[in-house]
Amino acid sequence: MSTKPMFWLDRDGTIVDDPGYLKDPGQLRLLPGAAAAVARLNAMGTVVLVTNQSGIGRGYMERSDVDAVHAALAEQLASVGAHIDHIELCPHRPDEACDCRKPQSGMILRARAAMGSLGPEYMIGDKRADLGLARATGCTSILVRTGDGLETESALRGSGELDTLCDHVADDLAGAASWIIESGDAR
Repeated sequence: MSTKPMFWLDRDGTIVDDPGYLKDPGQLRLLPGAAAAVARLNAMGTVVLVTNQSGIGRGYMERSDVDAVHAALAEQLASVGAHIDHIELCPHRPDEACDCRKPQSGMILRARAAMGSLGPEYMIGDKRADLGLARATGCTSILVRTGDGLETESALRGSGELDTLCDHVADDLAGAASWIIESGDAR
């Protein structure tokens, strides 16, 4: 087991642009500064991708399509010395009963069982489900304003839930990495 921090990252809208049901590796677009931010997180701890991919369950794509997108992501990240240590995904439709679709805790619990974790943990994402996953698993929650993040922030602020569900709001993944470094917990 590691005492280094674990960084749980959402994919679509957090690391990459979200065109909706991304299945073509040629459509993969890293968000500005995301690769360098992943490299900064790599230097501090373990980076795990946790992503809902209901397009598989809906029949819009195959698991092999998602694997090809993840291979392209790995290639693009490697170009700046960054990498994802582990990937967990939920292939189920929202109406299926599963324990892995965010905000359910299954993906993080499985990864913890496989990899172990004794250090601080951070969940970074752009949707309410990402923040809910953080709360369900005891992680520090960071909302990024990329992807659906601005809308999520506005909705949570309007409902009075922002401070309950979110420990920090950052403009993007780079801002989240900077906040983690400045907080001192991840050293």
